Amino acid sequence: MSALTPASEVILRHQNRFLDKWVLFAGDIQDLLPTLFYAREVRVHTAWFHREQVLAKVMGNKAVQFSLVADAVLTDGCDALIYYWPKNKPEALFQLTNLLSLLPMGCDVFVVGENRSGVRSAEQMLAQWCLLRKIDSARRCGLYHGQLMNRPLFNINDYWEEYQVDDVVVKTLPGVFSRDRLDNGSQLLLSTFEHPLNGDLADIGCGAGGLSAILAKDNSELALTLSDVHASALAASFATLAANNIQGKVLASDLYSAINDRFDIIVSNPPFHDGIQTNLKVVENLIRSALGYLHISGELRIVVNAFLPYSALLDSVFGNHQVLAQNNHFKVYQAIHLRTTPKKKLTNVSNVVHSYCHWVYS
Repeated sequence: MSALTPASEVILRHQNRFLDKWVLFAGDIQDLLPTLFYAREVRVHTAWFHREQVLAKVMGNKAVQFSLVADAVLTDGCDALIYYWPKNKPEALFQLTNLLSLLPMGCDVFVVGENRSGVRSAEQMLAQWCLLRKIDSARRCGLYHGQLMNRPLFNINDYWEEYQVDDVVVKTLPGVFSRDRLDNGSQLLLSTFEHPLNGDLADIGCGAGGLSAILAKDNSELALTLSDVHASALAASFATLAANNIQGKVLASDLYSAINDRFDIIVSNPPFHDGIQTNLKVVENLIRSALGYLHISGELRIVVNAFLPYSALLDSVFGNHQVLAQNNHFKVYQAIHLRTTPKKKLTNVSNVVHSYCHWVYS
């Protein structure tokens, strides 16, 4: 988390509205505004582990809840909700239905988000519970306000979905990557595993757990560790493993932050977006730190967008890399943890990658 986002700057224009309120922040919070906000009390619900870690250091664990759904203890006494609209509309509906089912009638509801995130949809989506109207527009963001007039019923079982890949059942929830089908990147990554696997495997950024479940179905000797920062992904991964009678650890972890083991294989289909913003640091940090979590002769195998150049970074960290597969959209890299550490140093790798990404999008 860094400087205030445009959405938070719009909220700050209305700071005086909240001075006597018990405020609950929720949704796609990407900065430290809750720690700076003036109100009678401020609490936070987030479905993102790495954001909870930062906010809780300042606000304390009791004020910040990381979970799939909020609970009545967190919302008790709150009379104002500030919800940051995510880029995924089904996730927004899932979270808001949960939150509004817990908040008191007459509660002030504020929804804020960048216009390109689809925040305009909030008026129609919430109309049966809360009549929103736009009260501000700035920094390419919209701020909407209304009062809760009809509490929705929320049952998490209504939101579970599943699909099948051969004999593997993949369980999903709103907001989880690859919610409707196994994505093309994961399919390409799976196509590169031609030999039986055994040992310890870590799936970093596991999403719904489909990648790990498919590998484990074909390789019963694998010991699995799945990690993600998203509460919906963690819940889906637990459910996917259970549905296929597969054993494995599922951890809330910001890349390797909660991992203490070493592995024979680390696999990942990492994101390069944080919300609607491009963020290449996740992949860079995944690569830079991988050696500390691999056995000698262990491998990192990742699938990334084909236009992002990671060859030089892999060579600087591992001293080697191979491209195992590629198509017009994706590329699968493999790097091996050799006994000799690479002597070659590469500077400004981040600048190279960011400049290349900027050129592609320009």
